[in-house]
Amino acid sequence: MNINEMTVLICDDSMFARKKLSMSISGFGVKAVYEAADGEEAVSKYKEFKPDVVFMDIIMPKVTGIEALKQIIAEDPDAKVIMASSVGTQSHLKDALKSGAVDFLQKPIADNDALKVLENVAKGVL
Repeated sequence: MNINEMTVLICDDSMFARKKLSMSISGFGVKAVYEAADGEEAVSKYKEFKPDVVFMDIIMPKVTGIEALKQIIAEDPDAKVIMASSVGTQSHLKDALKSGAVDFLQKPIADNDALKVLENVAKGVL
């Protein structure tokens, strides 16, 4: 798979964080970027679009990132979900990995970190 064939879902309750990451990822040449503002919307959009990669914030209203991750993995055990969290919420890292996340990034997500994730998924490393 090449990056230009990939679809990506970005889930974050911060519109600024979503838009920033969406613009960066779009600039890498992916096929499509979808956005969700909370975990409930993320699960719904995952089922609708079946993206190749999901960037998921952990702390969100309605449904947390961990709960959304569990629902997505129940739907698709091969889902590539990358959890993201800011300083102070790293205690959730173990829960995220145990629940099926394939990687974890520190927020704000740096462009080169997002690109590295996409390259690793494209190579089949993640």
